[in-house]
Amino acid sequence: MRIFVLSGQSNMAGRGGVHHKRWDGVVPPECAPSPSILRLSAALAWEEAREPLHADIDATKTCGVGPGMAFARALLPGLQQPPGAAGIGIGLVPCAIGGTAIREWARGERLYEQMVRRARAAAEYGEIEAVLWYQGESDAESDAATAAYRENVETLIANVRADLGIPQLPFIQVALASGNKRNIEKVRNAQLSISLPNVVTVDAIGLALNEDHLHLTTESQVKLGESLAQAYTGNFLQANC
Repeated sequence: MRIFVLSGQSNMAGRGGVHHKRWDGVVPPECAPSPSILRLSAALAWEEAREPLHADIDATKTCGVGPGMAFARALLPGLQQPPGAAGIGIGLVPCAIGGTAIREWARGERLYEQMVRRARAAAEYGEIEAVLWYQGESDAESDAATAAYRENVETLIANVRADLGIPQLPFIQVALASGNKRNIEKVRNAQLSISLPNVVTVDAIGLALNEDHLHLTTESQVKLGESLAQAYTGNFLQANC
């Protein structure tokens, strides 16, 4: 399998279609299940992936549609082998937890160690191709966290690469579409200014938000997933083939 780690906070976990703490159950065709797309459950078991991907990971919140399934569905056609050859599957490793700040993803913290543990378990079945990271809304609530955001993300990337033993592991991050008005542009600037090797940023600004003005709608999550797939394909797929 080609394995992708999905991490960050609520917009990666998925709140598309969630209204008043209830998910409407609508799964667009771009997010439909496929036998070629699996997810690693909270119990570290592979199963057919289906929305909501993070239901047993971000378990204390109501999860809906996120970008993961749209990403995998968009990526799948480009990974297919010639007729008669064995197909290539995609393995998604959900790790995102809503409402979390970057400090909670520092090495030694529970969420970071859980992410690494899940990634290592998944790597027994294929190659880890990339980490998809969408986080920062919580840090925009704090001036101090905003000021330290770029350094903290760069440290996170270095730590994940070191702990997984993949020095050039692609890291595709999402620049915020929402957050505290005083600091959102500062966090976005920090995200857009990261220039580490094999780090690509997909900008979510302008995507439609739910009525809470924080979480992406289902339609926006589909668009984001497809943009993430384009970023992976355009920057990393040929190199990894």
